[in-house]
Amino acid sequence: MTIQEILGNLDELFPDARCELNHKNNYEMAVAVILSAQTTDASVNQVTPGLFERYPDIYSLAEGNIGDIEKLISRLGLYRNKSRAIQGFARGVAERYGGVVPDKMKDLVTLPGVGRKCANVILSECYGIPALAVDTHVNRVSKRLGLAGPDDSVDDVERKLKRKIPRERWIRTHHQMIFFGRYLCHSRNPECGRCPFRSICREYRSNTGTKNK
Repeated sequence: MTIQEILGNLDELFPDARCELNHKNNYEMAVAVILSAQTTDASVNQVTPGLFERYPDIYSLAEGNIGDIEKLISRLGLYRNKSRAIQGFARGVAERYGGVVPDKMKDLVTLPGVGRKCANVILSECYGIPALAVDTHVNRVSKRLGLAGPDDSVDDVERKLKRKIPRERWIRTHHQMIFFGRYLCHSRNPECGRCPFRSICREYRSNTGTKNK
């Protein structure tokens, strides 16, 4: 199956795939992305309304009480670390970038809580800059479909996807791969009966004993 065929199938499966983190502006998007590490978007969406009501902008979060921030997001795993990360991020943006979330990878990754994955999401969602973030879903799907090696690091996966997928498709494909991993190609018990990629899927072939022809 060619990359064009894979992308065509993703278009058919998830034509309206999009970011599922609720946000109204770049500040809210960036904070939500940081909070989403190792938890679901749905869980983040449960805590951010209260957080953003109390701290409606970069400056208020930067100056907020850390105990109060922890309480507001306490339903999330690692909430203490995440509280320090989002406040550190807010302080960094306020002090170094005039309160404006940066639009360059090299600047974003210097901020607390922001690794390459988060930075790619911020670039694509906040600024429409072509980027392809590799989260747990994209990583799993890429390896199962043979778009990356089984032992590749997330950076390796990102590089390989960017070589194979047209630049103008990066943002759309990122969302479609997340939806595919989230709603069909689950980590456990993937719904292989509904999957158009069984012929190339390493997981399916391994489970069924099917060999490549």
